[in-house]
Amino acid sequence: MPLDGRPLERLGFLTIGSFDPARPRLGHEETLRVIERAEALGFDSAWLRHRHVQHGISSPVALMAAASQRTSRIALGTAVTPIGAENPFRLAEDLATVDVLLGARLNPGFSSGTPMHYDLYRDALYPDTAEQEDFGDARLLRFRDLVRGDPVVEVAEQRGIEEFATTVQPQSPGLADRLWYGTGSTRSAVWAARNGFHLLTSSVTRSEIGTDFATNQRAQVDAYLEAHPSPATARVSQGLVVIPTDTATPEQEARYRAYVEGRAGRVGVPMGPGKLLFAADLVGTSAEIADRLRADAGYQVATEVAFALPFSFEAEDYAQIITDMAERLGPALGWARGTVATTGR
Repeated sequence: MPLDGRPLERLGFLTIGSFDPARPRLGHEETLRVIERAEALGFDSAWLRHRHVQHGISSPVALMAAASQRTSRIALGTAVTPIGAENPFRLAEDLATVDVLLGARLNPGFSSGTPMHYDLYRDALYPDTAEQEDFGDARLLRFRDLVRGDPVVEVAEQRGIEEFATTVQPQSPGLADRLWYGTGSTRSAVWAARNGFHLLTSSVTRSEIGTDFATNQRAQVDAYLEAHPSPATARVSQGLVVIPTDTATPEQEARYRAYVEGRAGRVGVPMGPGKLLFAADLVGTSAEIADRLRADAGYQVATEVAFALPFSFEAEDYAQIITDMAERLGPALGWARGTVATTGR
């Protein structure tokens, strides 16, 4: 559990929302059903990955808008939206609209810098301006400022019968306080703290202190909390791949273990020019996973989790996994459903 002995505050999960390209509606409906099931099980949050030119969620905004009409309590977030692929002004309008529909349950998470796999869609996204686009942190701060109500124009105008506001519309009070930043380095963690973002960690990080994943992740979270002007109100989420097997069939468990084994070779090996480290996937009973998490240096300083669902499993697999998370693993970590409001600390 966290260092001071507190139980896990919030239980969440993360999904890529995979779908068959021949039947995309079915895949998106299945993702919505997973979110509905999670709310019924008491999950505090559901998070959507953001993918472009892949068979996964390309438009979390649209999916969360749909989910707003099918849920009433669970918080919804993105982990993460690459701001380099977005127009900050338009995104501020879209996400504020979704937050209004959700009743202030939105938790948008972002990354800055050149988006992953940008070369695949660069010319489609910015056919004329790619060389002029700025993917740095300033682009994300522009979005944040628009969301919190900084003026678009100085004077509210009326043109004929049309009235114009000075700020992005709608404004959703509190949304700017629920923005997250996905970190993979000490530099980005410190930047997030100094600029008022909550911290999303995942199963991928940079190798800055040797090759142990948890040691690196812990150092980044410690740096975040040290730099944060109000660490007591900061939220830190961990997003490891976690697969409880308590109620899995023998066939399911065999597939789960084969999935984890197939990815085990990358653990502890810095990869690519960024020297990326991958966390080990956790598979086993909830009691076994809880023991491993309590021994994990990164988990020990997290206040909540967004456990990542594996890619390419079947709908019944995800139903079993999130049910075991809510009914077995969460309680083993001290979590109790419905004890923390979804809209804030």
